[in-house]
Amino acid sequence: MRIYAKAIFAASLSLGLAACGGGADPVGPKTAGQKLDDLLVTTPAAQRDLDKATWNLPFGEPASLDPIKAFNYPENTVVANLCEGLMRLDPDYSMKPNLAEKVETSDQKTWVYTLRDGVRFWDGEPMTADDVVFSLRRHLDPKEGSYWASDQITGNIASIEKTGDRQVTITLKKPDATLNSYMATPIGVVVERKQRDEAGAKYGTPEGSVMCTGPFTLSSWEKGSKITMLRNDAYWDASRRAKTKQIDLQFIVDPGAIASALQTNAIDGSYDVPLGAVDQLSNAGDGTLYFGKSLQLVGVISTGDGALGNPAVRRALALATDREAIAQTVFAGTAQVPRSLVPRGGWTYGDEVFGKAYDALPDTKKNLDEAKKLLSGVDVGSAPITIAYPSERQFYADILSEMSNAARELGLTIQPKGVPSAQYGAFFSDPKARAGYDGFMTTNYMDIPDPLAFLRTIAAKGGSQNFNGYDDPQAQSLIAEAAETLDEAKRATLVTELQAKVMDQMPWIPIAAPSVRLFLNKRVTGVPASFVYLYYPWAADLGAA
Repeated sequence: MRIYAKAIFAASLSLGLAACGGGADPVGPKTAGQKLDDLLVTTPAAQRDLDKATWNLPFGEPASLDPIKAFNYPENTVVANLCEGLMRLDPDYSMKPNLAEKVETSDQKTWVYTLRDGVRFWDGEPMTADDVVFSLRRHLDPKEGSYWASDQITGNIASIEKTGDRQVTITLKKPDATLNSYMATPIGVVVERKQRDEAGAKYGTPEGSVMCTGPFTLSSWEKGSKITMLRNDAYWDASRRAKTKQIDLQFIVDPGAIASALQTNAIDGSYDVPLGAVDQLSNAGDGTLYFGKSLQLVGVISTGDGALGNPAVRRALALATDREAIAQTVFAGTAQVPRSLVPRGGWTYGDEVFGKAYDALPDTKKNLDEAKKLLSGVDVGSAPITIAYPSERQFYADILSEMSNAARELGLTIQPKGVPSAQYGAFFSDPKARAGYDGFMTTNYMDIPDPLAFLRTIAAKGGSQNFNGYDDPQAQSLIAEAAETLDEAKRATLVTELQAKVMDQMPWIPIAAPSVRLFLNKRVTGVPASFVYLYYPWAADLGAA
């Protein structure tokens, strides 16, 4: 299930994060004078090709390279360079045709994809409309067990049919303007049917491999050691051919070992470098630490129970908590405090509409007086507010410590409760696991830069991340109307109304919006700095500085 996969991600994301960064200014001499209000989209372009580079996956080794099981940092970071979708999400968050050369819709319900001619799999076989139909239908087959299966996206698909030699048509049960963007994620990835059938149960494993069309081929997977990708010299788009012949992917997860490997040139680069290494890497003499435009969010999810089930309490806690201090200490100055559950800039359309609406949302600075006014006359009871977090992840405990201080100033009591990570994943998939808790911590991200798609998971009735039973009739109406609105400016206006409604109720308390933390050895450059590396072939842009 998709929710379960998201839970695995939520627990694993913390592996590389340390507790506090000491409040030091992360913008040092090796960050090119960057400020957090000027986050990067990409790094300086590569000047020439490389024979070999070594990269690290800080959240560990992938469990599978089957695209439909790629719903976590390790898997997506690798699969994005091997396999491709009908659409492509570029570093600036723009959406472009990819394996499909054209997409057409007149009503947001019927989507017609004209496939690009001349695309071949690594084994030289041509990509066909049959391969595309097979690949997309895998998400609809319970036996395949797609982590991307959900009621809102794949559950809304009525049919996927071959409607021409180079044409595939997706028909939805009800209009959905976000469908095409999901074709840049593993929902739209194409694999070779023949190889999938032959690999059987071993598909996506070191023994079964995969067969795709991407700029790199899977050369080898040494379990517990490394994955080796080789440049696909027959790649269909010569203008975007990979610049590095071989890339070895390692799985170092210890924060100290990651920092040491980066500083000693044992590895050339890594996304999501540990927070505890920010100061150290900011001043490294042989590389640069970049801060990129992100789609990530750290927050507290309300289960709808106890005092935290009251929107006034959630808003009061948000106002009383010094979230700026959390961004500076817990996140070592590499995060911003978001006004919304949608991080600033997390959209690909309606920029003027979304930008103005975001700035018009309430300020995030601590305001204890206003927080107390919100609770005036509100019966919050005497029971403590119990909030769960993965017990091995100290940075969550640090956040809850600051929130506990704020709660005391409001006459409330927060009781943090650590839960082993092995059990924590159940909070995202099993209501019984959440029983007895008023809230739980999450590190989350937008799958695509579309506020409608993300807010819908939280605010729609039956949404995959609607954990507190949020069911505002006006919100449901706005979600439905926005999904079937073709005009992007009008759709953005509807979504900003939804956003304002959701933030007034605040089913999740937004704490921080971490930037992408990317470190590159001085000999390499070119990869995107933004949060597209889960779906975009970032390694193809890596080359010599």
